[in-house]
Amino acid sequence: MKTVLIIDDEEKLRSLLARIIRAEGFEVLEAGDCKSGLAKIDNPLIDAVLCDVRLPDGNGVELVPILKSRNPQAEIILLTANGNIADGVQAMKNGAMDYIVKGDDNDKILPLLDKAIEKAQLKKKVKTLEAIVSNKFSFDKVIGTSQPINDAISLAKKVAATDTAVLLTGETGTGKEVFAQAIHYNSPRADKNFVALNCSAFGRDMIESELFGYRQGAFTGAQKDKRGLLEEAHNGTLFLDEIGELPLELQAKLLRVLETHEFIKLGDTKTIKSNFRLIAATNRDLKTESEQHRFRADLYFRLNVFQIQLPPLRDRVKDIPLLLDFFLDYFCKQSNKPNLGYSKDFLKHLESYEWNGNIRELKNVVERAVIISDGELEIASLPSNVQESVPLKSQQLSAFSMASIEKLHIQKVLNYCKGNKAETARLLEIGIATLYRKIEEYGLQSSGQ
Repeated sequence: MKTVLIIDDEEKLRSLLARIIRAEGFEVLEAGDCKSGLAKIDNPLIDAVLCDVRLPDGNGVELVPILKSRNPQAEIILLTANGNIADGVQAMKNGAMDYIVKGDDNDKILPLLDKAIEKAQLKKKVKTLEAIVSNKFSFDKVIGTSQPINDAISLAKKVAATDTAVLLTGETGTGKEVFAQAIHYNSPRADKNFVALNCSAFGRDMIESELFGYRQGAFTGAQKDKRGLLEEAHNGTLFLDEIGELPLELQAKLLRVLETHEFIKLGDTKTIKSNFRLIAATNRDLKTESEQHRFRADLYFRLNVFQIQLPPLRDRVKDIPLLLDFFLDYFCKQSNKPNLGYSKDFLKHLESYEWNGNIRELKNVVERAVIISDGELEIASLPSNVQESVPLKSQQLSAFSMASIEKLHIQKVLNYCKGNKAETARLLEIGIATLYRKIEEYGLQSSGQ
């Protein structure tokens, strides 16, 4: 239902307007002054407001920004008995859609209302879609309750509210793009573009044209102008996945863009500005790569302002049942099958597998199991390489092996630190995620923090 609020102290005129508008199929609310108008404006169904300029307790021009702050989607049309240019200009500056004179412009009211309501309802649809997208990419959608993934989520939430560049590191399949999208859609830039480029998927020339865009005739095949991703990401977020694969000569160009937020399209001479936020991801150790001159050190330091290390799945075994339930539900629905369930041995085998492909590999394994199974998932539902893998926990340690010595040493340091894992990792000079994996792998006692 299209809803209009009329704010006018002239009761006869207000009633006449209301009857005319209702006859066109609109729902109409009425108010005689600023106070009663403000009492009704919070109604989310209101699409448009017809407001008199001169009211007993205020001025309609000054009321506009207050109405807009309370109901941003509503469009406001001001009515005045004596129009003047100054009031009209100020009304538009304050957020009014139009400013018309009573009597002279009466024939404009209904067409203006149609236009205002169409505009307001479009804004409401956009807001609804933004809410759906924001919910889809919220941090609550990251599956897992283990300490390593919670630590990563905590860092991502803190940096999301800023414009700081973020470097997401971790093995392939750990969910780096999921984190990049969550950071964007929980940032002040959420209503702007999120554009992504996988630097390992294209050759040097293709990456350059995708990033910078080009002018018609810049090279053979450039038949018309093309906007690059740098331009598309203006006021939004640019996500460069597998940035470690970016050719060295493009690394220099990217560094300059990050420092100046300016670039030139291929075949052009005009400088373009782009205010984007950069999120980069890699499965490489960029510090080592830079030390070995395979990645520019200056670009590495420019990217590494805020690094988030995403843990491999073997470091978050606690999350495997949650991920399994999620993927099982998803693929059963996709295959029009009832929820098949799984045996204890099936879950135990998944928890003991090494998962070099991480979450992506688990997803593929579950999809295959659902396709070939007609009942409860069993170990036989797994691919042969997963079935035949040696469970991590069943690998016996020799008393003389380095692993046995490592296990004993880690346990001693854990005991010394009274279970404080952060302090234990610091003394051992290893990452906290590595420590969690070792505790899980060796079945160590780790009561405490």
